Amino acid sequence: FFLSRCYYKNGKSYGDVVAFEELMGFIREHEMSFPTKLCHNRLFYLAIPPNVFGETGVAIKKTGLQVSGKGWSRLIIEKPFGRDLDSCNDLMRVLSAEFEEHHLYRIDHYLGKEVVQNLLVWRFGNSIFEWMWHRNAVQCVILTFKEPFGTQGRGGYFDNYGIIRDILQNHLLQVLTLLAMEPPVQADGPDAGDYIRDAKTRVLQAISPIVPEDCLLGQYKGYADDETITNKDTNTPTYAALRCFVNTPRWAGVPFILQAGKALDERVCEVRVQFREPPAAQAMFPNRSLPKNELVMRLQPNPAIYFVNNIKSPGFAYKPQAVT
Repeated sequence: FFLSRCYYKNGKSYGDVVAFEELMGFIREHEMSFPTKLCHNRLFYLAIPPNVFGETGVAIKKTGLQVSGKGWSRLIIEKPFGRDLDSCNDLMRVLSAEFEEHHLYRIDHYLGKEVVQNLLVWRFGNSIFEWMWHRNAVQCVILTFKEPFGTQGRGGYFDNYGIIRDILQNHLLQVLTLLAMEPPVQADGPDAGDYIRDAKTRVLQAISPIVPEDCLLGQYKGYADDETITNKDTNTPTYAALRCFVNTPRWAGVPFILQAGKALDERVCEVRVQFREPPAAQAMFPNRSLPKNELVMRLQPNPAIYFVNNIKSPGFAYKPQAVT
C-alpha cells in the first residue's frame, strides 16, 4: 500500500526548475483525481544535503506552492542549517525572501522523542516538581549522548561538521532549553508553538558565550581510517564536552554539562539532574559516602523517567545505597 503511493522523479540538479515543473504537473493531475476534495495540502520535506536547501527552496517557490484558498504549503528542513552563523544566516535570507514564515518549518527530530515531548507536561503539569526545579536544589544538569560505533562510512559528511554541530548545538541544546525554560503562556493550543519557542529563546539568550576553558574535545583512534574521509590529518572532534550556565534567577550558578561522542562504551542519550547533598548529611552519616540523588530522563534506548534515591542496604550495616 505504501509503495503504491510513492513516485520518483529525477532532475539534473536540486534546483532544476524544469524538473520541478514536471513534478508539479504530476501532482496537479493527482489532486484532480479527487474532485470532491476542496483543498489539497502540499508538504515538501527536504531530505537532501543542507548546502542545497536554498536552491531547492527557490525552485519549489517558483513551481510548487499551492494556490491560496486551495490548501496550505509547507517546506520542512532539518539541521544542520549551514555550517556556521554566517552560512545559516545566508540560508535563512534565501528562504525568507521566497517564503512567508508560516510556510517554513525548521525541525529537530529529537523533539519528536516521547520523553522530550513529555517534558512540558511533566514539568508544568505536576506541582510536586516546581519546588525542586531551581538552583537551591539542583547541583548540576548533565546531558549525554553516546554511540558505541564510529562514522561507519559517513565520515565524508561527519568530517565537515563534527560532533558539536552534529549533536550538541541542536539535539542536546533543544533538550536543555526545555529543561531550563520558564513556563510558557500556553503549552497546548494553536498559539502554543510561538509561546514555547519564545520561552526557549530566552534560555539561549541567558547563556553566556562558551569559553575554551569550559570545553573538552577528543577524537577516537582510527577515525581517519574511514575511507570517505579525505583529510587524513583531520582534527574534527568525535567527542566533545562543554559546560555552560543559564544566567537566570532560577539557574544562576548551576552548571549544565553537555557531552556527546562516537565509538564509546554504550548507546545512550539521557539527562541526569543531580541534586544537592542533604543538609548535615556528613554529620548524620559519618564516614559514609551518600550517592547523589538524581532525576534521570533516558531518551534512548528504552525511554524512561526515574529517580535515584538512597536507602539503607540490607543487613546489619548502616550503609546507604542508591536505588531507582
